[in-house]
Amino acid sequence: MSDTFPLEISVVIPVYNAAKFIQTAVDSALQFNEVREVLLVDDAGPDDSLAICKAIALREPRVKLLQHPGGVNKGAGASRNLGMLKSSSELIAFLDADDFYLPNRFNAERTVFRENPDADGVYGAIAPHFYDSEGKARFEETFQHALTTVRYRVPPERLFAGLVGSDGEFGHFHLDTLTLKRSALHRVVPWMRPELKLHQDTDFLRRLAWHVRLYPGLIEEAVAMRGVHAENRVTAITDFNANQYALHRAMWEWAVAVGCDRQTTEKFHFKYCFFAVASAPSKCQALRIAVQQRKYLTRYAFRDALFSRLAGHGSRIARLLHKFTWRFNALPGAKL
Repeated sequence: MSDTFPLEISVVIPVYNAAKFIQTAVDSALQFNEVREVLLVDDAGPDDSLAICKAIALREPRVKLLQHPGGVNKGAGASRNLGMLKSSSELIAFLDADDFYLPNRFNAERTVFRENPDADGVYGAIAPHFYDSEGKARFEETFQHALTTVRYRVPPERLFAGLVGSDGEFGHFHLDTLTLKRSALHRVVPWMRPELKLHQDTDFLRRLAWHVRLYPGLIEEAVAMRGVHAENRVTAITDFNANQYALHRAMWEWAVAVGCDRQTTEKFHFKYCFFAVASAPSKCQALRIAVQQRKYLTRYAFRDALFSRLAGHGSRIARLLHKFTWRFNALPGAKL
């Protein structure tokens, strides 16, 4: 028997405003003979990405260029969905247009798929590649660890609980490090939610962990590099609360629909209520929602959500109020 599992991979790359990076991303995928096709999904960005993608597709037989009907912008979730739909290989991998693979990207997959016939996917670790100082500063302020990874080798049945539990302790994995069997996609419906402006991948990966069997690959060292620069959407967002509200509302509704355990469902509901307050359109509405959702929030969270809305998420005042509330709440007999 062969020591490795034969790999045939389609790499899906959504492209938006990534003219400076797309060639590096494509080259990093084409270095592998196992990559049968690279699907560039143009999402109608404002720069020269489309022209560059067309040129690459003309030069490289393994590169295919896709666009949404009418050449319109539909977002990263819809773009990845189109790439998955049009892919032809048994295995699907993902890559952001400003990221790139390392030479060890698929080393673990060859072994994991052979040793675990029930495996639907394999995930690994990603590290940052800093393109500028502003991006580095934002990254270090947003993320606790340079290496984004799951820190414990757990069997597939324990992965979901880890991802939705203590995120800082357990960690999480990046979509760039996932290699997924096409046959698993029919168990995860919908695929990526186009209505989520951000965090489509977080929602998708959590639901994958619930529905299919994902195994750890190389989680102690990076298999891909995350391009970090001033234009990164995740670290440059100004509507943090609104995006978190959309994510946790979607996760709560899904958890109810599939019958997640009570603790997990209540956790999503708690965060949904918290960010409903924090992202309310006006301060008066924030107060009204806070009162309506009061029974679902702890006293600390009730005030913290209001502070986040009134003072602005991440502001100096909000951080001071958060710190004061947390300390006061820890005092014996405190009734915040």
